[in-house]
Amino acid sequence: MGSPREDEMDTSKIDPRIYALYDQYCHSSMKRREFLKRASTIAVIGGSGLAMAEALLPNYAAAQTISFTDPRIKATYETYDSPGGNSGEMRGYLVQPAGEGPFPAVLVVHENRGLNPYIEDVARRAAVAGFLAFAPDGLWPAGGYPGNDDDGKVLQAGLDRGKIHVDMLNGAKFVKSHPLSNGKLGATGFCFGGGVVNYLAVEMGADLNAGVPFYGRQPADADVARIKAPLLAHYAEEDPRVNAGIESFDAALKANGVDHEIHVYPGTNHGFHNNSTPRYNEAAAKLAWERTTAFFAANLAG
Repeated sequence: MGSPREDEMDTSKIDPRIYALYDQYCHSSMKRREFLKRASTIAVIGGSGLAMAEALLPNYAAAQTISFTDPRIKATYETYDSPGGNSGEMRGYLVQPAGEGPFPAVLVVHENRGLNPYIEDVARRAAVAGFLAFAPDGLWPAGGYPGNDDDGKVLQAGLDRGKIHVDMLNGAKFVKSHPLSNGKLGATGFCFGGGVVNYLAVEMGADLNAGVPFYGRQPADADVARIKAPLLAHYAEEDPRVNAGIESFDAALKANGVDHEIHVYPGTNHGFHNNSTPRYNEAAAKLAWERTTAFFAANLAG
């Protein structure tokens, strides 16, 4: 998963209030300038609130773990039809393992800012693990990921969220039926994407063979009865906004006989798998990813 950057701030020294403000910034219309301004007014021990806030901003160049030219994979951008979505046509990042296939298919769903370099790297990681990975860009109807998360967040907020879900559902159908697919489909996603995985589990029923949401919002209890796929859910310990729904979700899954595992990783913050910011927790991210690939291998075999 890569090592922390040499110039990276010690995450144990970042004030929890800065983490909380960053979470608010990521999940609201707050601009970067406002985030940094607010952080600068927070009195912290042993440092500067502004410096801590700046350290949390993503560094995608340092986060790449697998090159797009890695000989173990082949990566291309593919378009697909998306009736009922935001524009009727979508584009995504398709990464296939070396070899002729067929391969188990895995949909990779981004956060609330489009198909950024971190998510593309996750797709490459999935392909190296032996899966035909497809990561749609929910921002394609608005011109695609703009090259930075701030603008990406604004663009995604401007699109119809329900139609983005439909665009991801059509992406799942696209990769499941791809000539290189063995017909088995898994889905994983992060934050917004984790919620999309839960949505797909409800909407696709038995057509989804495995779901792995990372810190994703849970579906309504009444919808859980429609879930047929086994689920492996990853959560951060310090994530009250998302974690408020875990207990009810777990109870509903149990009541409906859905095969599932829920893991809460101690000492982690929302976004702990994302190795482009100091929220990244290497040990937890590595363990969660090992569990994810093993889960897919067990449930997506041809």
